[in-house]
Amino acid sequence: MSTAKALKAVLFGIAFGFLLQKGGVAEFHILIGALLLEDFTVMKIMLSAVVVGMVGITILRHLGWAELSIEKLQPARNIVGGLIFGAGFAFSAYCPGTGAAALGQLNGDSLFMVLGMLVGSYCFALLSGRIQKWIPITEQKPVRLAGSRGRSEVIPVLVVATSLCTAIALLPG
Repeated sequence: MSTAKALKAVLFGIAFGFLLQKGGVAEFHILIGALLLEDFTVMKIMLSAVVVGMVGITILRHLGWAELSIEKLQPARNIVGGLIFGAGFAFSAYCPGTGAAALGQLNGDSLFMVLGMLVGSYCFALLSGRIQKWIPITEQKPVRLAGSRGRSEVIPVLVVATSLCTAIALLPG
């Protein structure tokens, strides 16, 4: 990775963490409220990020400034990974991004989550060869909203973006 790319990644990470913190999703009580379906702040922020990302990537692709590389779907691995991620989120009330943002604002409880995440990542790296043998690889075609076989993705993106914006507006709080 070039120094310029690394610097861009660091700056993007800082901006992302800042926005998470400003959005309030680095607060334990807000994250617990999201898990209990009592506080929809996290859902609103995540849906907003999906809309911005989806529309932004569509514009960048249209201008020829970005290209997508869509990976094949691996259902078993996605399910196992999702269950592990979900268990970690449920036990700590932090995901990696919100945990790092909470640590940045000196929430003491997030220190243990971040340490656990680092230890878990290290252990996974050590054991990944063995783990891969347990989870079958059943690759399927990439899942795409649109844009394949010459079809434009603009209309489906606008429909989904509009639907998500409506959902954001209708969520309580």
